[in-house]
Amino acid sequence: MNTLSAVDPALVEMMGAVFAEHREAHPPANTVARDTELWRRLDDLGLVRLTGAEESGGSGAGWFEAAELLAAAARNAVRIPLAEHDLLACWLLEANGMGSDDAVRTVCLLGDDGTASGVPWAASSGRVVVVWRDGDDHRVADVDAAALAITPGTNLIGEPRDAVQADVAALHGVPVESGLVEQLWLRSALVRAVQVCAALDTIVASSVEHAASRVQFGRPLSRFQAVQHLIADLAAEAALARAATESALTTAVGSSWAATNLRFRVAAARSCVGHAASVVVRNAHQVHGAIGTTLEHRLHEFTRAALAWRSEYGSVRYWDEQVTDAALAAGADVWTLITD
Repeated sequence: MNTLSAVDPALVEMMGAVFAEHREAHPPANTVARDTELWRRLDDLGLVRLTGAEESGGSGAGWFEAAELLAAAARNAVRIPLAEHDLLACWLLEANGMGSDDAVRTVCLLGDDGTASGVPWAASSGRVVVVWRDGDDHRVADVDAAALAITPGTNLIGEPRDAVQADVAALHGVPVESGLVEQLWLRSALVRAVQVCAALDTIVASSVEHAASRVQFGRPLSRFQAVQHLIADLAAEAALARAATESALTTAVGSSWAATNLRFRVAAARSCVGHAASVVVRNAHQVHGAIGTTLEHRLHEFTRAALAWRSEYGSVRYWDEQVTDAALAAGADVWTLITD
């Protein structure tokens, strides 16, 4: 992410170098498991709990730094539960006045039947921060993963997306404010937008490089007008997605996640990201041709990731509807959603 905040360039460079070095030594696998060696290294660097309060063992950084960290991992196709642990699970515990230890965590929002599907990294986490509805309110509990019924699953790129079942009557939960539950949902949605944008930017760079270096009929692909149009379209869509995501992120951070139009901003970002992924993935594969469909070429590591992540924490259609509903509800004041 090229956030509007001035993140220390040395920090950004260090993050990228760590993931690039890891990716070079560890080719991608069909099924992804959490790499304990990488996790320890990131922990030693203070990146595992990057946004945690310093008094509780965190690094005291903010969301802009976290966005750069997530983007660096996505650009190098390194799959690791940094967002789930730091920005979601541990944040919720800290925000609700609950302590945490060094265990790896993820977060799970249960349905009324005590189950949840597609929970990121549940089976490979030490603890799961479980949230469920209790009448008109919500409760949260920090649960040992072994105490839950977890059925392993994966998403399109092999990342763990597990089914979780819990007996909420047996959980020792504490009340959690509804505002924190809403913020958890928006945080989760924005995390995926950041990751998709990083994947899209990498796809754009790959397409530009391939078109410039690949010679066909005696001249580079980039000299063909049809290819130029494909690249222009995918670059524009990626830029729009990034701008919308940075706008939502800036609004969230600037208002401490309390802006009245924040949900609209996040919805707009997720809508733009979702539609951009369709154009960027389609055009990039057209530009790359047959080589782009092979396992040997890295394009699929990012195109499949973009498609997988855009469908998590709300589908494209869901976020489209959220944008529409917000605009209709605002009526004549619709511009305040954009300009405030």
